[in-house]
Amino acid sequence: MTQMTQQGCATGPDAPSGAPAPALTELDREARMGGAGTERTDREIRRIDLSDFEDRREEITQQLWDAAVEVGFFQIHHHGIDLAAVRRAFATTRDFFALPEETKAQYTLRKGLNAGWESKTQVRPSIGTPDQKESYQITRPYMDELWPTDTELAGFRETMLGFEAQCWEVAMRVLSCFADRLGFARDFFADAHDPSQDSYRSALRMLHYFAVPEEARGGLGLWRAGAHTDFDCLTLLFQQEGQGGLQVCPGKEAQAQEWTPITPSEDAITCNIGDMLMRWSDDALPSNFHRVKTPGPDEDQGARYSIAFFAQANRDVLIEGPGRKYPPITAEEYLQQRISANFDRKVAG
Repeated sequence: MTQMTQQGCATGPDAPSGAPAPALTELDREARMGGAGTERTDREIRRIDLSDFEDRREEITQQLWDAAVEVGFFQIHHHGIDLAAVRRAFATTRDFFALPEETKAQYTLRKGLNAGWESKTQVRPSIGTPDQKESYQITRPYMDELWPTDTELAGFRETMLGFEAQCWEVAMRVLSCFADRLGFARDFFADAHDPSQDSYRSALRMLHYFAVPEEARGGLGLWRAGAHTDFDCLTLLFQQEGQGGLQVCPGKEAQAQEWTPITPSEDAITCNIGDMLMRWSDDALPSNFHRVKTPGPDEDQGARYSIAFFAQANRDVLIEGPGRKYPPITAEEYLQQRISANFDRKVAG
């Protein structure tokens, strides 16, 4: 689910000029995560029921906190988004990526704004090759002239904006639980991710991982998405049954690279903690490495589709943990540092 080169799973490859040059410790760690590692299936990816949310808030908060602290990934169900809306969003996603290349190219990703279409542009420090995918990102304040017309794809804008709004509601509900545990006001993160502001930076990303080419089906030379962490606060990932490949490597196992597969489920949203929330929590909530594995010869090697929502604080919001472990920094400054680090590494390499 992070902008690698901005949010890992979420954003584009641009570095703003004049951005500060941060230490590359995190990227050094990522650069060492390119090996196959081993698979570990005995680690539980918890499924957390959000039904009767207000009546069960204390119980749900404890479950979310435990899952986040232990693995950094969890799945939520009875989350409030109707399955028909999820299926409609996936159908719209498929229709968009089925458009001719020249049509999609009219809506090319805007540099530094995380909005628009890109294909094979993200190069992870962990593997040094482009992710085998294309994506289209929706970041509300920057979408002028980036929407397909109704002639090209009828109802696209309304469908995906409606879905993005539903994702925001779910993300803020989960983040309100973390706010409770961190000692912040319950609506603290909702205010920090206010979609009515021009500084809004949360994004909905539609993803199409390409089918494995016929000539490459005997081997595993390419990663669909190399190992990375997400740069946001919280990622919501929608997956389809039978289209697996997502794996997580929690911090304690990162040195040994023990990867646990996360089984896709149509009725559940896979969630993970991002780097921004890790900093905001004074490292209480870990942002862990994850990747999308290329399917092997005995697996379905067709196309894979997913939809991710990245809850990323508005640009002008100040990030400061309850214990003030780190100096305060605005969300924009924080992202500039991470983008600059990736850009510098790309140039240096």
